[in-house]
Amino acid sequence: MVIPLAVRVPVDDRWLEGDLRLPGTPAGLVLFAHGSGSSRHSPRNAYVARVLEEHGLGTLLIDLLTPHEEAVDQQTGHLRFDIPMLAARLVSIVEWARGFHDTAALPIGLFGASTGGGAALMAAAARPALISAVVSRGGRPDLAGEALPKVQAPTLLIVGSRDTPVIEMNRDAMARMTAPVSLEIVPGATHLFEEKGTLEVVAEKAADWFVRHVTIR
Repeated sequence: MVIPLAVRVPVDDRWLEGDLRLPGTPAGLVLFAHGSGSSRHSPRNAYVARVLEEHGLGTLLIDLLTPHEEAVDQQTGHLRFDIPMLAARLVSIVEWARGFHDTAALPIGLFGASTGGGAALMAAAARPALISAVVSRGGRPDLAGEALPKVQAPTLLIVGSRDTPVIEMNRDAMARMTAPVSLEIVPGATHLFEEKGTLEVVAEKAADWFVRHVTIR
């Protein structure tokens, strides 16, 4: 049985809205960093979250922007690429989760999609003692820049075989990382993994990675 809980996380002078879902005895918690123009209502991330829950992991899908910021970003597109700001908010959410009674004892992983992949890696570099693993789906790890060599968490990069530019960005990022890192290329998939069966592959690979690295032993 999964227990859903709506949460509001304070960040600076703002509140970020999230959906926390915990199996009866969660073995870990995975926090989702959404990609450009997306939110906690992303159907792709929601699907991955359900699969992770089936493997005994709690999930936290949370908006990294406030509704006002989302409205501004729809016009300008600049906040979705402010990776340091998004990473700082992820760090604040991780620290909140460490202080929240239902999740305080759980090891934490980060699942980043698109630009959220860069933000997740930058956050992992900033708090190496708190982040147990990272998975990036169609991500832009290159956007983590100088933080890449500082990442200590085992990292799985998942890219579609038809997402050629992003494959190269991920390979370049891997070359700069010192943490254990693996690249999985999903056959036939484009950037959003909309092709039949491809998102299922992503979810299972992510679940395997998190079960291996983000579970209470």
